[in-house]
Amino acid sequence: MRHALLSLRLALAAVFLYAAYTKLRQPWLLFAMSIDSYQILPEWAVLALGRTLPWLEAVVGALLITGMFLRYVAAGATALLAAFFAMMLRAFLKGMGIDCGCFGLGEAISARTLLRDGLLLAGSLALTWLALRQRWRAKNNDDIISGILRP
Repeated sequence: MRHALLSLRLALAAVFLYAAYTKLRQPWLLFAMSIDSYQILPEWAVLALGRTLPWLEAVVGALLITGMFLRYVAAGATALLAAFFAMMLRAFLKGMGIDCGCFGLGEAISARTLLRDGLLLAGSLALTWLALRQRWRAKNNDDIISGILRP
């Protein structure tokens, strides 16, 4: 169980850090244009996300590496990946033929990108479940130990 938790944590951390790195290498406005191509958000939200989302991905990646606040970070990563997947699926089903914006520019949304992001989402869900389960087990063990020690 510990090896699976560590492996998922480090794999997702690598993905988030790489995604952040590729977006931060380019002018933020290019990424904002990629977000805008989904035609979901108003201009002010597109600009705000274009500037902040790569930094959020970097923070999530760094926290996944350290394992700090794992339950919360894993749940946040799952929420981000679910939102990304839902937007990509919507664009794909509408036949929009746009750049996904996942790792900078240059990758059109396809069945392959949906499969990749679906697997990332599944891995993130598994990580969240394992982190919550680990916490639940630790709490139950503490309750059992304190029950034994108390007369």
